[in-house]
Amino acid sequence: MTALYIILGLIGVLLLLLLAAVIRTLLTPAKTAGWQPKKDPERENEYAKKLSDMVRYETVSYKGEIQRDKFLGFHKILEGLFPLVHETMEKTEIDGSLLYYWKGKDSQRPVVLMGHQDVVPAEGSWEHDPFSGDIEDGVIWGRGSADTKCSVMAFFQAAEELIKDGYVPEQDVYLSSSNTEEVGGDGCPKIVAELKKRGVKPFIVNDEGGSIVTEPMAGLKGDFAMIGVLEKGQGNLKIIARSNGGHSSYPPKDSPIVRLSKFLTDLSKHDPMKSVMNVQAREMFANMAPYGPFWMRLLFGNLWLFRPLLERLMPSISPQAAALLHTTVAPTMQAGSDGCNVLPQEASLILNLRYIPHQNMDESNEAIRRFADKYGLEVEVIDAYPACEPVDSHSVAFKVVEETIKEVFPGMPIIPYVMTGGTDARFYQEICDACIRFSPVVYGPAQMKGMHGLNERLDTFSLPGAVDYYKTLIKKNI
Repeated sequence: MTALYIILGLIGVLLLLLLAAVIRTLLTPAKTAGWQPKKDPERENEYAKKLSDMVRYETVSYKGEIQRDKFLGFHKILEGLFPLVHETMEKTEIDGSLLYYWKGKDSQRPVVLMGHQDVVPAEGSWEHDPFSGDIEDGVIWGRGSADTKCSVMAFFQAAEELIKDGYVPEQDVYLSSSNTEEVGGDGCPKIVAELKKRGVKPFIVNDEGGSIVTEPMAGLKGDFAMIGVLEKGQGNLKIIARSNGGHSSYPPKDSPIVRLSKFLTDLSKHDPMKSVMNVQAREMFANMAPYGPFWMRLLFGNLWLFRPLLERLMPSISPQAAALLHTTVAPTMQAGSDGCNVLPQEASLILNLRYIPHQNMDESNEAIRRFADKYGLEVEVIDAYPACEPVDSHSVAFKVVEETIKEVFPGMPIIPYVMTGGTDARFYQEICDACIRFSPVVYGPAQMKGMHGLNERLDTFSLPGAVDYYKTLIKKNI
């Protein structure tokens, strides 16, 4: 009888807590994403033509290749498009990567604006040639139009216009553009090494990563400024199974490929990675909640109650939700025997991991090793780097970016979020505490689908706002 009373008491408490959450949700005003782009055909056309010229010059990067001569050709395009920048700023070229220095009135809080020159290969059948730079019906087509030659064009253009107006920045400004971002190369590390040599410690680094996203989550309507404040780490692990090989006509029960298959099956059924809604994820969902339907306002607006439930359920709802809460593990490559009738002496697979801070590189790799040991498998770390230190969304640097967005894109909700991809900004973490990932262009469903895929494109209405964003950020008296 006592146990029954305890159970009934717990149910009563839960019902009271649920009632409190419902009342709190009903009393909290719902919000609407209110930003609307302003049409500016003249500027749109001017900026789109410049971006088109940049897209037409192919800058595909390949791992292990410097290709300096190719990128020197692209630099000629930039010189023609932005002559005042090249007349005014001190340019440093490092194996095809670029660093520009614009001397300000003060050097205490320098600003770095970033975007990469290189693009990924453009395979498959496209609606427009991937390096055409075609402009049609308010859309510019081609590889790099969205990732990220648009940002490079926008901050060069912002500087060009400010120089034309005779403006001298309050703080030193650096324009940084590597040519190896897409392959994780050493372009950006060389730029950072150059800045370290000069003793430069940036106050703000503004790179890609976040953007203005249309409907970033089911149930959210409108455009949201998604600012990347946490970048997950990344590692590639090779899982190796060995044997004495042999003929396929008398296969053993636990051949290398069988052991690898059992390992993967076990790993997929018993995920060793811990799902935790960290501070950054909580801020993201809490800031989104007021703009969603009632169920979203109830669940994400009352994380004090629903957080444990969401941590348990979200990984099962969608891969995107899972990636925000835990280290992800993706099998990407396999290798075995070269003959159809030959058992391999060695078979292997590659796992790509994206590390979350609460279970970072070493702990996540160790979890994979423990799984591999059960099947007699070896684990080789090909390459790996941990999750970055998060940006404090209450810091002065973040507030400067937030104010800039409010001025340029009035009515747009601002959401700090957890980045699941990788950027060059991680290399700047060594010398800067505020590496903010935000490209001030609009990515709708078509742009998100075309990123590293077919038919990459960008709406030209994004470009004036992007230029104004960088101009405003440069002019902030920080």
